Amino acid sequence: MKYTSLSDYFKSTYHTKVYKLSLSSGCTCPNRDGTIGRGGCTFCSEGGSGDFAAPFSDLKEQIAFAKEKVAGKFSRSIAPEERRYFAYFQSYTNTYGDPKHLEKLYREVLEEEDILGLSVGTRPDCISPEILSVLGELNQKKPVWVELGLQTIHEKTAERIHRGYPLEVFEDAYKRLKEASLTVVVHVILGLPGETREDMLGTVSYLAKHLSPGDGVKLQLLHVLRGTALAGEYERDPFHILTLEEYRDLVVEALRILPKDLVIHRITGDGPKSLLIEPKWSGDKKRVLNTLNRAIAEA
Repeated sequence: MKYTSLSDYFKSTYHTKVYKLSLSSGCTCPNRDGTIGRGGCTFCSEGGSGDFAAPFSDLKEQIAFAKEKVAGKFSRSIAPEERRYFAYFQSYTNTYGDPKHLEKLYREVLEEEDILGLSVGTRPDCISPEILSVLGELNQKKPVWVELGLQTIHEKTAERIHRGYPLEVFEDAYKRLKEASLTVVVHVILGLPGETREDMLGTVSYLAKHLSPGDGVKLQLLHVLRGTALAGEYERDPFHILTLEEYRDLVVEALRILPKDLVIHRITGDGPKSLLIEPKWSGDKKRVLNTLNRAIAEA
């Protein structure tokens, strides 16, 4: 089975290997600071889903740190000055702050010659008209992607994980982002507590119908991490944790459902091993990727 991975997209668009640099904007989240809630979504660690992002510091220092982390992934035939990147503000909600300060950060990143574009991780309830205007303007100079944490379309699950907004908010934000000609990448978590296989694939089917060509999807395995509200819930009343085989089959079916003109940015994800409670099998990344890629190739 064929699908367009992010790596495929980068190669066909830029004719070279491109890696994302995970950065921190210093923003918090309205679901943490008391605006709509405390503690964030139940699955979210203290790192705000950016446990692998560069620690917040001077932006140029962050960029240098992030480049060093991905340096080993490049072929030796690609000299350092020829390497190309996409900047990714990953931790917490990177449109939740003073628009002028955030614009300064966004512009500073895009001024780097070897950074081809910008990806901004955020929530759909944090896309103000001012931020939207900034992102739209910058998108005229270099590509700007907006990554939205949807996770599920099911309101019962959204309430259980304390997502903090209804589906209508996502739909409105998506509409406004597309009107501004921005590319949208939607995050989906497979294995959320209480969801059936049909529920998870229902979310995928919804995105298959609603996303525009060129938009992206990130398929993420649910990780139960130490220190999260989800970990406490799991300890008190254990819920079903997907097996590797169940997750494999879900990913294959999701890729069957999603149109080929969408870019699949991720088919799984990492949980910091120091925090990982379940699923333990996800700690063996090589095995997981080999299992998934083999099943996809045979599908």
